[in-house]
Amino acid sequence: MFLLRILGFAFALTLGACASVSNVPINVPTADANGGVSANAIPTEASEDDMLVGLAFSGGGTRAAAFSFGVLRGLADERRKIGSRSISLIDHIDFISGVSGGSITAAYFGLKKRAALTDFRERFLLKDAEAELRTNVSIANFTRAIGGGVNEDIRFRSWLDANLFEGATFASLITERRPRIWINATDIYNRTPFVFGKTAFSAICSDLSQYPIAAAVAASAAVPLAFSPIILETYPDRCNAKLPSWIDRALKNPDAPPILRSFSQGVSRYRDGSIKYIKLLDGGLADNFGLSGFTVARESSQTPYGPLSREQAVKLRRVLFLVVDSGRPPQGDWARTLEGPTGADLVAAVADSALDLGLRASYTLFEHTMTDWRNALVRWRCGPEGQAIRRAHGGPNCQDLKFYVGRVGFDQLGAARAAQLNVIPTRLKLPQPSVDLLIQSGQEALLTNSTFRSFLGSL
Repeated sequence: MFLLRILGFAFALTLGACASVSNVPINVPTADANGGVSANAIPTEASEDDMLVGLAFSGGGTRAAAFSFGVLRGLADERRKIGSRSISLIDHIDFISGVSGGSITAAYFGLKKRAALTDFRERFLLKDAEAELRTNVSIANFTRAIGGGVNEDIRFRSWLDANLFEGATFASLITERRPRIWINATDIYNRTPFVFGKTAFSAICSDLSQYPIAAAVAASAAVPLAFSPIILETYPDRCNAKLPSWIDRALKNPDAPPILRSFSQGVSRYRDGSIKYIKLLDGGLADNFGLSGFTVARESSQTPYGPLSREQAVKLRRVLFLVVDSGRPPQGDWARTLEGPTGADLVAAVADSALDLGLRASYTLFEHTMTDWRNALVRWRCGPEGQAIRRAHGGPNCQDLKFYVGRVGFDQLGAARAAQLNVIPTRLKLPQPSVDLLIQSGQEALLTNSTFRSFLGSL
């Protein structure tokens, strides 16, 4: 009997090899040293005021997309009088980082801005985004999963373009300075986050401006086995641009922050030709909060004020950064019994343990990074260079700078509401009552959040 099982498993592996799904890279090469990204993005009103607002949308399928959409609605509803102006905070968002389901909301808001509030619910949240995907349990899909993934990326990418993005590329996201949108996937060979942005695309000599937004979102949401890895091709011989100097410094410095060092190692492999094809899966595998992009941007800065300009840095008074967390608590009842967990429960528990540990580590590192940045900014602003720029361009007292960093999650809505939300699955299709409950909960969670209320009170 045992021999028959072994033979059956070997046969399944053979079938999987025959049924493997392969994706084809669609990124194009460029000789542009900036990866097709303009160095002079158009300033917006939000980039010229004394506030900086950043959001990170976690993964979790349509559940995460709807909850983060509710947070955006909450920001739209909240108006404050600044001087002689009445502003809505949604028009003053500087950064949004998105992972998996959260990347869909982030990308669509980056593309449509405030207009996204009028139709995202109907165009995505109430739709069946699994309609074109293979989701049924069958021998064919089992063998595809063993072969690397059940679905190729074009299925989800085509659905996203048909229903949301309409063929838009990153050229539509990088023309304005704000809001800056970061879509996060995971480089499964380097075991690091992959951020669809200037640094990575310059390193692989590829044109980010021509890359479809839908393809990046599909990579960010590519759950292992359900999808085969999304592939980017590197073209290290197509451009002569040097990598940023901070990458070389991080590689040579054994005391560099681990996240910066591992990110630098990955980027250097893209350029030196040792990696021909970058294989990407769900961004949540490396960082389900999508905080790595922010952390690397700050840790790699060569100035006390980076990634801001000097003029922005002297004007800045208030910084708000909220992590919108749609994660789930421990699952199953096997901790109450002597037996268990079963094989399936064990795999899920191990995966969730690794994910939660990574979340806590990335959030703690981010908090430390933001604290260090605030202190560095104050020292610089009160020093000779900062004071000179302040006299030329204006700005508040050099000490008048407060950072508000917090998390918005289900558990902050009370035990009864959290229980309702936690049973909603992390699928790409949900019934309308669940969608509307998530949207409403996102709004309420934001407006009652203590960090957000403190930020508003400081304006």
